[in-house]
Amino acid sequence: MSTPVVDFSFPRHWQAEILAARPAILPARRYIYPRQAEEVERGALEVLIRPDTAPGREHRPEQSPGAQQFLATCALGFRDPAAPTGIWSTPNPEEICAVSGGYAYLIDTTAPERFTMLPYRPVLEVLPAVVGRLLLFVGHRSILAWGATAQAWESEKLSDEGVTIIGIEGGIVRGTGWEMRTDRESAFAVNLQNGQRIPAIPG
Repeated sequence: MSTPVVDFSFPRHWQAEILAARPAILPARRYIYPRQAEEVERGALEVLIRPDTAPGREHRPEQSPGAQQFLATCALGFRDPAAPTGIWSTPNPEEICAVSGGYAYLIDTTAPERFTMLPYRPVLEVLPAVVGRLLLFVGHRSILAWGATAQAWESEKLSDEGVTIIGIEGGIVRGTGWEMRTDRESAFAVNLQNGQRIPAIPG
């Protein structure tokens, strides 16, 4: 499994810590993702999450960090180093993205029973596009963009096997993908706003 990534590019209303192992004394609140997984603890990503009281929000005694904190146990996808592991803030300040060996989970820290497991198995790269307020998930053949409330878009197939992102600039995602027909890498460009492919300009 790869070295965990911690990326808090987006503002967040929570604190989170990746644990080296499951704690001996478990917190009162703990959640397993996905719920139906068997032997989920084996190699799982363990994250201790403490929701904050957002500025301007009324604080209640039961919302103290100790009362709110919960343990998120995220099932491992792949042990391949190419499959990332880590935690990311998202365009929604109440939501955390946890990736465990390429399996990506978006968890509502205010109601941890609510979560989304992304369909890419595995996610190969996670890229914050702060200007566009999107979190990009790169798969083998396409890109999926997550916004403040839900999936914003998914690109068309950009590669037969392996997408490489070169950069994001001026509202355009540029990269290369491998074409089986020609057995070569070809450039692509995707509109960050809607995921539509646009002509790639060399250089």
